[in-house]
Amino acid sequence: MIHGSRDASALADARAILFDLDGVLTPTAEVHMRAWARLFGPVLEAHGAALYTDDDYFAHIDGKPRYDGVRTMLAARGIELPEGAPNDSADADTVHGLGNRKDVAFNAEIDEHGVQPYPGSLAFLDAAEAAGLQVAVVTSSRNGQRVLSAAGLRDRFEVVVDGIHAATHGLAGKPSPATYVEGARLLGLTPTDCVVVEDAHSGVAAGHAGGFLLTVGVDRGAGADSLLEHGADLVVDDLDELIDSLPGGAA
Repeated sequence: MIHGSRDASALADARAILFDLDGVLTPTAEVHMRAWARLFGPVLEAHGAALYTDDDYFAHIDGKPRYDGVRTMLAARGIELPEGAPNDSADADTVHGLGNRKDVAFNAEIDEHGVQPYPGSLAFLDAAEAAGLQVAVVTSSRNGQRVLSAAGLRDRFEVVVDGIHAATHGLAGKPSPATYVEGARLLGLTPTDCVVVEDAHSGVAAGHAGGFLLTVGVDRGAGADSLLEHGADLVVDDLDELIDSLPGGAA
């Protein structure tokens, strides 16, 4: 079902689709959720703070660069820790140490269980490419390349703007539109040529702020109304609902 005040007809004018990765192309958002819970469960308990819940993930962490997620979650509980440095040990009780500890947990989950793309997203990607659209991945994750490879999708995207690319080029993370604007630029396009596809509050806010042709939210748990409130033009339960609205489609 498509939610929102706009229909999907704008897809017919698109020249490119800019996909978020975790929760849009692959169910790695669930892996991230488990890894964040493994991290913050004991951390919050040690500080005598309210227990960590899935609602915390959607409200404070989802879609943000890893260290920003740590900062925001700690701030939500009134916990202050030293910043540390990116090369801090995963055992360090610093912002960067906690972020690195979460990364260890995430990689262990990928190693143990692998990852498969969402069938509906894969069908939409196939249809978008068949319609002649360019495609790119724009993700806050520093593990973007690894996840794409594990899912068998790496060769499908010439342009990947991930957390490492953003840090190297000094690009602000979502909800800033900077990484999505960069994705459009690398394709030789402008935001008004591109559709952003996101599942996170911060991601749809980035698409809205960047003036993109259309910002599509995929509801993987954040809630359709919440995604619309944060900037999505329309929200779907699965991307295959939009295939007929692509250029040359039946809509």
